[in-house]
Amino acid sequence: MPALSLRLPEELDHRLEDEARLEKLPRSEVVRIAIVDYLARRERERFMAALVAEAHTAYADESIRLAALEIAEEGIVTSNEALEIAEGSKPRHSRSAKPAEKWWK
Repeated sequence: MPALSLRLPEELDHRLEDEARLEKLPRSEVVRIAIVDYLARRERERFMAALVAEAHTAYADESIRLAALEIAEEGIVTSNEALEIAEGSKPRHSRSAKPAEKWWK
C-alpha cells in the first residue's frame, strides 16, 4: 500500500488525534475514511452538476421540455391511482388473464 506524508496545522492535528481517540482507531485509518468520504462526495457533486447542466440544456429544447411535461403528467395520474388503491378509495382491477397465463405477454 502506498504511503502518504503530509503536514497538518497544529489545530487540525489535534482534531485528528481527538477523533482517532474517540473512534478508537489509528490516525491513519481516520484519515483514510475522511479521504474516501471526501472523494465520494466530490464525485456525487460532479455527477449532480452534470445532471443539472444536462437538464438545463434539455429543458431549453421545447420538444424535450414538452415531452418531459407529458411524461410527468402521466406519472401523476398513475401515482394518484396507486394512492387511491392503497387508501382503499378505489377498487383494484382484477386481471383478465387466466392464472396459468403470463400477464406480461
